[in-house]
Amino acid sequence: MKPINLHPLLVENLYEEALSLSEEARDVFDESVLLASAGEPGRAARAALRQEALRTTTRMMHAIAWLLNQRAFLAGELTEFQLRQHGTLPTSPPAGDDDDLALLPAAVAEIAERTIAFYRRLERVDPASRSMIRVEPVAFDHLRERLGQAVAR
Repeated sequence: MKPINLHPLLVENLYEEALSLSEEARDVFDESVLLASAGEPGRAARAALRQEALRTTTRMMHAIAWLLNQRAFLAGELTEFQLRQHGTLPTSPPAGDDDDLALLPAAVAEIAERTIAFYRRLERVDPASRSMIRVEPVAFDHLRERLGQAVAR
């Protein structure tokens, strides 16, 4: 597979898409929760809805946090060291199982699948992010080297 160039415009477009998708997910889950509380669905359906809302929200929070770190690095607001420490894309929460997904309204299942697909795209872009960072010894290694040189004199 050809490496992806992590261009600032790509990061901005992904960030805008993440915000839009997050807002859409919030609207879908808000509406579904209202319908669930009014319609008295079964306990299993309410539990599945809550679990998928948590998975989807967590997935998108991780995505947005990762994109914010990338934006900050590209804008010069984060150093390479800071990005190396805080710029790793966490593993996405797993999708719900098929039995639980079958209990969800179609709109909820659809938005969950779209957030999973979006996160998978970020997982393909993440290695390009890490390749932008030059691997250099950390400050402690530099200090130890300087001390060694000073003692040798």
